[in-house]
Order: sequence, then C-alpha cells, then structure tokens
Amino acid sequence: MNAKELDTRFQEAVAIASKMTQASLPQDVQLRLYACYKQATFGTLEPRQTSTYHLRDAFKTNAWMQISHLSSDEAKEQYIEIINSLVKK
Repeated sequence: MNAKELDTRFQEAVAIASKMTQASLPQDVQLRLYACYKQATFGTLEPRQTSTYHLRDAFKTNAWMQISHLSSDEAKEQYIEIINSLVKK
C-alpha cells in the first residue's frame, strides 16, 4: 500500500470517528484513538509541563507517550484498525 492510499483510509476513519459520540466509546478506546491520531498527525510528543496541567491532560499525554515509538504510518494503521473494529460491533 502506498502513502496516498494509507492517508485516504486514515481520513475515512477520522470521518467515521467524528460521527461517534464520546459517550459511545469507553475511555480507554478514546485515549487510544487520541494517541494514535496525535502520533499520526503530529509525530512524537515533546512533553512540557505547564502550571495549568490537568489530570485529563495527563492521561492524554500518557496515552500518546506510550505509542511514541510508532511511526506516523504505524499510528495511522492502528487508528484505522480501532475504528474498523468499532464499526463491526
């Protein structure tokens, strides 16, 4: 699969995800999707501590850091897999 096909599949998965409600997804799935999306679109996280650091942000940062070893393409693939598994349910 070439990069253009992967990007197309990723954008389709993002469109499907945008129609889902947060209430319909368990929090661990939400965090995994968030982390994969961020890794796929921004790359490896560069953590920075701020004085307004909230617990929710800490969970999101932790989820992203856990997959920081993945390439952008690997993160896209994981994101697509998660969305496809949710759609099949």
